Amino acid sequence: MAMLSFERKYRVKGGTLIGGDLFDFWIGPFWVGFFGVTTILCTILGTLLIVYGAMQGYDLAEQTWNVWQIHIAPPPLEYGLRMAPIEEGGLWQLITVCAIGAFGSWVLRQAEISRKLGMGYHVPFAYATAVFAYVTLVVIRPVMMGAWFYAFPYGILSHLDWVSNVGYAYGNFHLNPVHMIAITFFFTTVFALGLHGGLILSTLNPPKNGSVKTSEHENAYFRDAIGYSIGAIGIHRLGLLLALGAGIFSALCILVSGTIWNKSWIIFWEEFWRNLPIFL
Repeated sequence: MAMLSFERKYRVKGGTLIGGDLFDFWIGPFWVGFFGVTTILCTILGTLLIVYGAMQGYDLAEQTWNVWQIHIAPPPLEYGLRMAPIEEGGLWQLITVCAIGAFGSWVLRQAEISRKLGMGYHVPFAYATAVFAYVTLVVIRPVMMGAWFYAFPYGILSHLDWVSNVGYAYGNFHLNPVHMIAITFFFTTVFALGLHGGLILSTLNPPKNGSVKTSEHENAYFRDAIGYSIGAIGIHRLGLLLALGAGIFSALCILVSGTIWNKSWIIFWEEFWRNLPIFL
């Protein structure tokens, strides 16, 4: 692929956090960087460990090559927060280390690219929020509860089973108030950016013989429709904040379950309403 004319402006040395110029180069359209290398290494190693687990048939009656049936579980409850043997959850621990290494490296690679382009850190910060949600599930919450056993297993169907079991363990997880906030952020993100995307398509795809509309037409539409237009930059900032809220509250909703609150969420609301000052 030929380098586009404007790319020469950005393909400059510098901005790296570690490694200096050693990995400061491109392969085709992709910039490598030190953390790009660590991302690749951690990803390959983690994937090979998952394949190894499938070959050995750990936590299953026999080995499987069915991607739906792969099941690599965390250590049993009796191991607490200790290292476990490979066949009893140690493999899960190694894969988790690789996953955190890959995700964390990608955040830092994005930070390096931001430094290179002279822009803010909103992109790596946004991705770090998703990484925080993952780390909450496999590290922070299990540590707070005293055992790796409480983390989720690696595998498609087994992971879905874990989600279902956690939901039933706390009565009805949809009644978790922090979960409600997270879902609200998710739906509002889709709604807000869906409105934005629909508006852009309508302005750039006029009817036959029509003219492409300008940003003033976009602003006028929302001023007429809802009385206010947040503007072109504002909608992207709003989308970022809504998405960050979705990720953060998703992590918090599972973090409070089993640590701060270990009963049914139905009981939470029963006690909540009864303790309101209006009923006392």
